[in-house]
Amino acid sequence: MKQTFLILALLGVMSTATAQSPMTAANPASGFVGLGVTVGGDELATATYTNGHSADIKAGSGVVFTAGLDYAIAPQFSIQGSVNFHVDNQTARNGDMRFQRFPVEVIGFYHPNSQWKVGGGVRYVNSAKLSGSGAAAMDDVTFKNTTSAIFETEYLFAPNLGVKVRYVKEELELKEWNAKVKANHVGISGVYYF
Repeated sequence: MKQTFLILALLGVMSTATAQSPMTAANPASGFVGLGVTVGGDELATATYTNGHSADIKAGSGVVFTAGLDYAIAPQFSIQGSVNFHVDNQTARNGDMRFQRFPVEVIGFYHPNSQWKVGGGVRYVNSAKLSGSGAAAMDDVTFKNTTSAIFETEYLFAPNLGVKVRYVKEELELKEWNAKVKANHVGISGVYYF
């Protein structure tokens, strides 16, 4: 239900932006892809290796793969919608642990100049799941879908190449138990526009 609402909201904003397109360039829309890393959140599990080393799986940490659409509403304003795969993984020869989720994001930006963007928006997290296999086998731990706030700054090195720094305020609730974990995190990512 919330996912449908977010998609409809994005389409509504984009249709409004189309009505205002005389203020924008001839081609106000561009696609983008990105890759980033995040850190933060509560510890969900610890992987212990045979050599004595250990690594934590955290609710806000991991690698983020993203793809989306950027739309210029006016010369100083734009909106971005994206789908993402956010994963924290620890792998060994005899097993692995993984925390994965599929966020959908909508962010509005203000452009103080041609190189900087500052904005905020919402993130809807789908299908968050902690799982393990092999020596780390466990029953899957699943989380309810949730909506979070995003604050983001982007610097463009070139019209098609940028770096983003963000803060996400997020809390996840387990489906099976009445328990919540903090997934607040900071992140940095590279973005390519096409």
